[in-house]
Order: sequence, then C-alpha cells, then structure tokens
Amino acid sequence: MEQATFGAGCFWCVEAVFQRLNGVKSVVSGYAGGTVNNPTYKEVCSGLTGHAEVAQITYDPGIITYEELLEVFWKTHDPTTLNRQGGDVGTQYRSVVFYHNEAQKKLAEYYKSKLDESEVFDDPIVTEISALPEFFEAEDYHRNYFNNNPTQPYCSVVIGPKVQKMEQVFAAKLK
Repeated sequence: MEQATFGAGCFWCVEAVFQRLNGVKSVVSGYAGGTVNNPTYKEVCSGLTGHAEVAQITYDPGIITYEELLEVFWKTHDPTTLNRQGGDVGTQYRSVVFYHNEAQKKLAEYYKSKLDESEVFDDPIVTEISALPEFFEAEDYHRNYFNNNPTQPYCSVVIGPKVQKMEQVFAAKLK
C-alpha cells in the first residue's frame, strides 16, 4: 500500500471523490501544511493555522497508480483559483499536492507543467506542490461525511454533482 495526500477545497468533496475509486483502500480527512499541532476544525476554518483541508488516500498501486490519482485530482477541482473552490474561500481550501517521496514530487510537477503548457485551463495553475509535513486526522464526524449525510444541503448541492461528474468521467476506474 502507498499513500497520496491532496487538498482540493473542502475535504468532504475530496474524500467522496477518491473513496469511489477501485484500488483505494481508505481516505482520511485531515489537515496538513500549517503551524499548529493537532489543530481543530474550528481553528483550521479560521484561516489562522496555515493548514489546508486534505484527504490522505491509501491505495494499492497494483490496481491504481499515483499518476491515475493525480489525473482524478486535476480533473475534479479548479487548480487555477488561489485559496478557493467554489464558495469555499480561504487558505484552508487551497489546491495542494503534498508528496510523500521524490517520485510523487516529480510526477506532480510534470503533470502540472504539462497542463500549463497545453493551456487546458484559461488561467495558470496555482496548485502548491510540497513535501508532506505532519498530517493530522480531522475529527471523527468528518469521516465518510458525504456518504453519511447525503441530504445535508452542502452535500446535495455541492458534493453530489461533483461525485456524479467524476463517476461519469472515470467510470472505468470505479469500485
């Protein structure tokens, strides 16, 4: 098993997208990239800790590769908006790849440069690519949030359509 850690806005969205992929064994919402040890959700949401909301993905590289995870990452959020995804605004919602090793770093940087060169997006990609600092798991009530709360307004209006789009685009990669 290997791990990948991505921030792409609200971690509920990121979790819901990646946990549907074949080869993904677990997705844990959490915080990374800040200055406070063991931050709380309230502290991170203040924007004062420097953390990003992230999802740490444990996957079987014999079934799904890191490159395939990066493809899903780039295609399921807007990597050109600084510190925001849709209505979620603040540094905690930044687009970030926290790499676990040099191979992940090189793949993330390569993919980012190829996307910028191809001008797939109208604006430049602002995704941060950094070594994974300490990862802090989010509080238990954030786990499996979308699956446990599908009728909650944020889930039905924001996450549901994102998951549906992902399932159409990546149908061959689903569990």
